[in-house]
Order: sequence, then structure tokens, then C-alpha cells
Amino acid sequence: MKVILQQDVKSLGKKGDIVEVNDGYARNFLLKTKKGVEANSRNMNDLKLHRANEDKIAQEQLEAAQELGKKLGDSKVTVSIKTGEGGRAFGSVSSKEIAAAVQEQLGLTVDRKKVQLKDPLKSLGTFHVPVKLHAKVTAELTVEVTEEA
Repeated sequence: MKVILQQDVKSLGKKGDIVEVNDGYARNFLLKTKKGVEANSRNMNDLKLHRANEDKIAQEQLEAAQELGKKLGDSKVTVSIKTGEGGRAFGSVSSKEIAAAVQEQLGLTVDRKKVQLKDPLKSLGTFHVPVKLHAKVTAELTVEVTEEA
């Protein structure tokens, strides 16, 4: 019997897969526990429509991330930190502060976890910080660290 899986089933397949299983296994386990539905024409059509909808949503998210990436790539964010004698910085600039500066200065929302700083910025100057917006989109944000007045 062919069954469309509604959930991931260990050693059988992932959600949305169409699998061939024994009739008893299908009736007594997969259908009864709602882990799968029979692969008839109606359910196959529903699966096709569901996949098309998921593809459309994924494409929209990719386009939105690309647009945000262009905006971030063309812009510059300024963050100020306290400094002591000789331009030595007290503290550092973290991804949380960069995300807050993007929100405040550019009006764009960026999750702090998406800002990929290897180490916090501990000196004055201009830095290029990668921001991962999507699995396929990474933007380069210019961050200028200045001395606090």
C-alpha cells in the first residue's frame, strides 16, 4: 500500500514522502496514529498543492532576504565606544549592539544571532561585518566604530 507520510517516521522516511509499506503496517500503525494517509488521488493532489505553496513561500523569503541584503550592503552603521588614553577602547562592540544600531539608524530589523562576528570589535575604525540573512544570502555590513564624546 502506498502511504504519504504526515510526520517523520524513523527508518521509513520524512514528512511528505510517498512510501510503499505492507497493508497491515499501514492500517494498524501509520493510518491509526495519523503518521500517514493513504496515497489516493485526492491526497496526492493535496500534497502537490502543499509543496507548491511551500516553494512559493520559500521563494518570497529568499527575495525578501536579497532585498534586505542590498539595503545593508549599501549602508553604513556608526557605533561609539568609550576610549581611554592613546585611543585604547574600554569594552567592545558586540553583535547585539550592531543589531540595535541597525534598528535605530536604518530602521531595519536584523536578528543579533545573524550578525556573524568572530570576535567583538575592540578598536576604533571601519569594519566589514557579514550578516547571514538566509541560507543563500549573506550581506556585508559596514560598521564604523568611533570614539564616544
